[in-house]
Amino acid sequence: MQDKVMSIGIVCGLTGLTERQIRYYEERQLVFPVRTKGGARKYSFDDVERLKEINSKLRDGFHTFELRKGGRACGE
Repeated sequence: MQDKVMSIGIVCGLTGLTERQIRYYEERQLVFPVRTKGGARKYSFDDVERLKEINSKLRDGFHTFELRKGGRACGE
């Protein structure tokens, strides 16, 4: 497992997603960032790839509940 070191702002830049989209995917249990003691979300490169895959599948017409089937997220 990779270290989770990237802030949500950096992840936005790498994925093209908004902070709100990323938080929504977390709420829907599609991605699982760690939290710092101060409550900030931290992401790994694996999380970035998972977010890109989630976004692609949603654009292709999948629903979030379909992406959760069979694992913690669509890539697992």
